[in-house]
Amino acid sequence: MNRPFAPAAFLLPSPETDLTRFSVVACDQYTSEPEIWRRMDRFVGSAPSALRLILPEAFLSEAETRIPAIHRAMADYLSRGLLKAPFAEGMILTERVTSSGTRPGLVLTVDLEQYDYTPGSRSLIRPTEGTVTERIPPRLAIRRGAPLEMSHILLLCDDPEESVIEPLYAMRSSLPALYDFSLQEGGGFLRGWAVCGETLEKKALPALDALLNRTEMGGILFAVGDGNHSLATAKAYWEELKKSLPPDQIAHHPARYAMAELTNIYAPALRFAPIHRVLYGKSVKDVLSLLAPARPLPDAARPDAVLISGDGEYPVSFSHPLHPLPVGTVQNCLDTASGLRVDYIHGEETLRRLSQSGACGILLPAMDKSALFPSVTASGPLPRKTFSMGEAQEKRYYLEARVIA
Repeated sequence: MNRPFAPAAFLLPSPETDLTRFSVVACDQYTSEPEIWRRMDRFVGSAPSALRLILPEAFLSEAETRIPAIHRAMADYLSRGLLKAPFAEGMILTERVTSSGTRPGLVLTVDLEQYDYTPGSRSLIRPTEGTVTERIPPRLAIRRGAPLEMSHILLLCDDPEESVIEPLYAMRSSLPALYDFSLQEGGGFLRGWAVCGETLEKKALPALDALLNRTEMGGILFAVGDGNHSLATAKAYWEELKKSLPPDQIAHHPARYAMAELTNIYAPALRFAPIHRVLYGKSVKDVLSLLAPARPLPDAARPDAVLISGDGEYPVSFSHPLHPLPVGTVQNCLDTASGLRVDYIHGEETLRRLSQSGACGILLPAMDKSALFPSVTASGPLPRKTFSMGEAQEKRYYLEARVIA
């Protein structure tokens, strides 16, 4: 079997770059809070920044004008040498420090031929939640004309023996340092080290190979924790592109691979946070009506969800759940309704604030992360927006880049 993972020639901002201004959080965060993105824009100013190379989803309505500007900025950064390769080929060991603790990771690339997001997939790399294909086109428009990729994709491995990332992290002081800086907007700190040469060949790749060999037939090697729609976009672009490539280019074309950061699901600092729902223009009574198929009953002692509005809170449990998880029951009910304006919110504080002015929030419980791999293997992807790996400011920040053209 071909390896579903590979090292790559990564690019990093040139040494004189202000990395705090360059690095920004994942594009799918703060979708209901465009003022946060505007604040980042003011902070970045005219400095080189990943903010110029991505399309924040808070501004999807401006995609027609923003996407050409993104492509121009990518070409400009490359032509001016603002992005440089710190080593010929390898991986990058990362350390992310947030309020949840210290989370090590490993930046690598994955083979899109061994990733499949369609229902019933048995591929080695699989999504943990359903893929909404309608979310792919705007991202695909960016990737079609892009010489570079940046990534906020976080992959999970089921490695209770801590055999892949943790040994590399233990020897980090002996690895070449690449970056060490604070992240804007409360993102904590980010450090990185090169995993190349002998460390790559004798430590990282053999450990990944062993993990692959332990993966049972039909099992999952890597599960997509964050950035599922970005990985699905890379897959869609590759399927489109390879039709025009001669056979000898298909095996090694850079667009066949997608950049991601791998994290062990058992990392203590990796918290599974719930993704809440806000329904605009709806009262608690309206939302109770939408949830009627699940027969919500008042239950403050063991609620499956809490409905929040400017008028107060209403804890409910479902006497006829439509899914083993409360979030699945809620999503199934919302999916059958038409004309809803729903937003998916990371963080209880944000949910409560947005629910005070003509909206109703649905506060949901967190999922036990140890159940993720068995659940997805047995039953397929979870309902969309089931969980988030940490709060918004704990998401992966853009920093590394890679040529895909």
